[in-house]
Amino acid sequence: MYINSIRIEGFRNFKDSQIEFNEGVNIIIGHNNAGKTNLLRALSLILDNKTSRKLEIDDFNKNIPISDLRAQPPKVTITLSISESQNEDLTADDLVTVSPWLTKLESPYNAMLTYVFFLPESEHTEYLEALAGETDMKTAWLKIKHDFLRKYVHKIYGGNPALQSQAESENLQKFDYQFLHAIRDVERDMLTGRTSLLREVIDFFMDFQIKNDVSKDKATKHSEIIAHKRTFSTDALNLITQLQNRMKEGRDHIMKYADETGAAFDGAKPGFDGQISEIEMYSALKLIITHTTGIEIPATHNGLGYNNLIYMSLLLAKMQVDTNGDYLGSNAKVFPVLVIEEPEAHLHPSLQYKLLRFLHSTETQNARQIFITSHSTNITAAVSLDQIICLSGDAGGKVNIGYPGKVFTNDVAGNNSKAYVQRFLDATRSDMLFARNIILVEGIAEQILIPTLGRYIGKNIEDTHTVVINVGGRYFDHFLKLFDSNNAHTIHKTVACITDQDPSRKKLGINEKHKKCYPFELNQDNANYEYKISGDPPIAQYATHPNIRFFSQDAVFGKTLEYELMFSNPSCEMLITDSVSNQTELTAISTHIAKGEKVADVVTASTMHKSDENTRITDSLLNCNAAGWDEPTKMKALLAARYLNSLSKGGNALEIAAKLEDNLQSQTPISFVVPTYLKDAIIWSCQ
Repeated sequence: MYINSIRIEGFRNFKDSQIEFNEGVNIIIGHNNAGKTNLLRALSLILDNKTSRKLEIDDFNKNIPISDLRAQPPKVTITLSISESQNEDLTADDLVTVSPWLTKLESPYNAMLTYVFFLPESEHTEYLEALAGETDMKTAWLKIKHDFLRKYVHKIYGGNPALQSQAESENLQKFDYQFLHAIRDVERDMLTGRTSLLREVIDFFMDFQIKNDVSKDKATKHSEIIAHKRTFSTDALNLITQLQNRMKEGRDHIMKYADETGAAFDGAKPGFDGQISEIEMYSALKLIITHTTGIEIPATHNGLGYNNLIYMSLLLAKMQVDTNGDYLGSNAKVFPVLVIEEPEAHLHPSLQYKLLRFLHSTETQNARQIFITSHSTNITAAVSLDQIICLSGDAGGKVNIGYPGKVFTNDVAGNNSKAYVQRFLDATRSDMLFARNIILVEGIAEQILIPTLGRYIGKNIEDTHTVVINVGGRYFDHFLKLFDSNNAHTIHKTVACITDQDPSRKKLGINEKHKKCYPFELNQDNANYEYKISGDPPIAQYATHPNIRFFSQDAVFGKTLEYELMFSNPSCEMLITDSVSNQTELTAISTHIAKGEKVADVVTASTMHKSDENTRITDSLLNCNAAGWDEPTKMKALLAARYLNSLSKGGNALEIAAKLEDNLQSQTPISFVVPTYLKDAIIWSCQ
């Protein structure tokens, strides 16, 4: 069996949410305060028999209108749905454990456990009178806290909750909920045999070579273990006798003080005797670390990360202990659950990968289901999309649940997209799963520059938890399947896609691909060329989409990011960086622009060196007669075209970003114009 879903109503930030789980490993991710810890707490209210099930006033979801609060007392309802696993042995203990809670008898069976924290019906009249006419939400909650919270009770029902049949404590005890907190003191819990965790593990694995010998029957194993215990008792008695002999005269001296103080009376004198059991000897054992050099150190001197891994291994060993029927009899657990909050704590990336590989292995079969919450991009990079559950909250307080593995259609196109995204989500790019808002860009230059450009328009994208993701081309469709809120299972985030216009043309009547052209060449020779631009279609397609937008340069004047930066800032020396070639030529063209001169003046002055590409640029500009292409616009286009052909994109972007950042810190910063399409994209993303 496995827990296939949980429904949480009225608990903390969950007003009414249902989350589906996988068999095996579940990775729960999301931005801070998305509800990851609250989800684990909801699980524990049913599964963890060691935790208090009484709630506080702040455990209620308070995102409800005052009219609802006046109409009825708030309550918390948490429902676990438990289903039959594939290839499950129906004669095993699983079905026996959940049989009283079944809601569906035919295979695959389904069972339900429901935790309810509520005000008893007998208190409702007093509650309604106390809240009648209340208009202030804060005062209403204070009344509930001071006058009614102490009267709330909690129940766990099995099966159909409408029948209110309480789940038997004996069956609930069959669940083993092992929770490793994000803020944890693992050294306190595992260093010596005095701690219950290490003591229980040692006791179970004592004489394990006998217990695990399949060639021997139970009676033979028992007799051999008893023989070991007797040998230990004999040896321990010898040790006690040696101590007594060494203490003979010392004891007499001690007893002299007992006589003088009156401690010995009526012939009764204190003495020393005793026995040592195996369990008592566990307290003498300490966890040590042996290095390859042979040096042994106590675990207190080991690194926190390694101690976390050691502690997890002890937890798994304890789960093996707790599920062993031969060892614990009817007290053995049936369904052990391992819950780890932020396993990346104190672990560098390679250890995070190693931990995830181990949790996927058959060695963790003692944990029937594993729940992990994480902020680590390394963790998400090490698991499949199918194992990821993404929580995100919207401005209205609603928790959205996304399942990245379920958003792709089960056909060739969908499977190809899923495979592409799975390969793409490496340790740097899976940031998109954690952010509140996303800006998808085609290349490295946009990824480098957009955070800086945002500061020029008063928007710090980090403040709104917005990330810029370079998808390495026009591969937006693969990723938009994850975030399209019009479809089921998607992750609801604000997504801006920034794409270049990239005008292109090809000769009519010739079987060839489109080749890039300049904006001032677009639609200038329709008799001989077929033209197209790349940015327009997706802009129109997503113009009214609830959470996705496309942004690109102007359809008439735009081309690429670098072209647009210079077109918008023709006098900006910060754009002419050390890695840009033709610096003298670009500066000269800027001077022509400052003087108000024309393209013909540039040609006459021989400002540009002679080349086929330069001749193409100037001829096309001189012959361009499309609407809007006046002489100042042509001059800016000339500079932008020459600039585009003079740089290395990635390196130049780093240099520009550095100069722009320095300019922001200057006492007299130079004005810089952020291209309109980038400004709009940043504002949309940071709303």
